Amino acid sequence: MEFKSKKPMTIMLICVLVLFGGIFLYKIVMGKIMRHFMLTRNMSVSVSTTVVKESVWKSQLKASASLRAVQGVNVTTQLAGMVDNIYFIPGSMVAKDTVLVQLNADTDIAQLHALEAQAALAKIVYKRDKAQFGVSAVSQATLDSDEANLKNLEAQVMAQADSVRKKTIKAPFTGHLGVCQVNLGQYLNPGDSVVSLQQLNPIYIDFFVPQQALAQLKMGQEVTMSVDVFPGESYHGKITTINPVVDSSTRNVEIEATVENPKFKLIPGMFTAVTVETGSATTYMTLPQAAVSYNPFGNIVYIVNQKDSNFSVTQSFVETGEVRGDQVAILKGLKKGQTVVTSGQLKLKNGSPVVINNAIEPSDNPHPVIKGQ
Repeated sequence: MEFKSKKPMTIMLICVLVLFGGIFLYKIVMGKIMRHFMLTRNMSVSVSTTVVKESVWKSQLKASASLRAVQGVNVTTQLAGMVDNIYFIPGSMVAKDTVLVQLNADTDIAQLHALEAQAALAKIVYKRDKAQFGVSAVSQATLDSDEANLKNLEAQVMAQADSVRKKTIKAPFTGHLGVCQVNLGQYLNPGDSVVSLQQLNPIYIDFFVPQQALAQLKMGQEVTMSVDVFPGESYHGKITTINPVVDSSTRNVEIEATVENPKFKLIPGMFTAVTVETGSATTYMTLPQAAVSYNPFGNIVYIVNQKDSNFSVTQSFVETGEVRGDQVAILKGLKKGQTVVTSGQLKLKNGSPVVINNAIEPSDNPHPVIKGQ
């Protein structure tokens, strides 16, 4: 009986041992298969590359700037009056002294005619008394009084004529008109704006630089500017004014440059980026910024090594310099002609095998074109 009761237990233990043995054997076999697969499988990382090259950069000073008209005003009225006529077309270009608006001047003209009549009579009286003074018919005091009265009336005529003239609002200079701000029949008070008038060619560029940069600037120095409104276009001008006063609160100096604007594409108030060439050309080794991995412990690039037809990478620390557009200057850590990785660095480590695929390359332009939205 005891033998019969132990037999099922023995069978169960044997089955358990066989089961665990099978699992263990399965793990060993699968491990060998995976190791063989990893050894035979190509684990190369696909990367893009570029060659370290030399670029010639000139020393530059960059600043943000705004555009300002050489002459720009809001045309206003000096005298009160009602608008009789509007002669201009908003947005058009007008020449100097073009009549823009006519205010009602009927009362002023009538007053002018009255004063002209009085001045004419005073002139007759003065001539008559002068003739009589020649024969001692009137006194010197009478003649002096006649002369003073004549000059007074002539002065009033001139003042009244000036008032009539001011009722005709003209363009003070040649320029482009803005939006009309008056209507027929509208009563204007002195100082009320009629229309904006801007002279757009040439146009000023106003920007600020720190006082430390003053030694690098001089009158007539060339500047280059661009605006995001017209991507890919650049405009060239010259420094025309360096403010002789440093702002005591910011320690910055205002600089004014002048640029030609024959097509009137640049308008006052536009934001622009200005570059001033300040020194001689310097040669740097340069890379696309995408080739450099920036880290707190140092900036890294991966140098590509070739052995037969196989490629691998070596990690190298570099010292970076000035950045221009998509390019960065490399001061230390690389040599001209070396091949470095420009994309795919996240998958790399020292000795990683790589496959080079330059179908898509990162931008490498020191003056990239900003596409409009």
